[in-house]
Amino acid sequence: MTTEQSAAPTADPRSRREQILATAAELFAARGFHGVSVADLGAACGISGPALYKHFVSKDAVLAEMLVSISQELLSVGRERVDAAPDAASAVAALVDWHVDFALRHRPLIVVQDRDWQSLPAEARERVRSLQREYVDLWAGQLRLVHAGLVPERARAMAHAAFGLINSTPHSGLLPDAPMHDLLRQMTLGALGVADPAA
Repeated sequence: MTTEQSAAPTADPRSRREQILATAAELFAARGFHGVSVADLGAACGISGPALYKHFVSKDAVLAEMLVSISQELLSVGRERVDAAPDAASAVAALVDWHVDFALRHRPLIVVQDRDWQSLPAEARERVRSLQREYVDLWAGQLRLVHAGLVPERARAMAHAAFGLINSTPHSGLLPDAPMHDLLRQMTLGALGVADPAA
């Protein structure tokens, strides 16, 4: 038997961290950040509470990584979509598609972001704020290219309003995901006054 055949398989630490974050999002969304103990989280992940500390130094660190990472993902993929778009209207449509897709796949994260924001450690809260400002500015920049004469403050307000509509998925997602995606896409583009390039 070779060394590779005899070696015991090892768990992927990254996969375990991702499992903990996904499970924590579900629990925090259902019971609130303060309603979930480290022991509860460990049990839901199939490990002991103390074993959780091999992956995260505290429950606060779980919340911080969860919300910082989603803000990073929204901004990173959003920039990729804009860079790949042939024009500003297509860029806005791509941003809407991306955000709707994210909101439908991550309903618990939207609940946690909205409800448990104040429980974030100060450093993580400032990091999330900074990433979110960049994401809003990404949307606002494309909206100003679509709408000549649109002032920055109004463009940012339009972006925030679009997020409010899209992030309603924990409450408004009454249709299967595919038709819900189409509905939210059409409504958001309409609210932003952007013609659908795919129409």
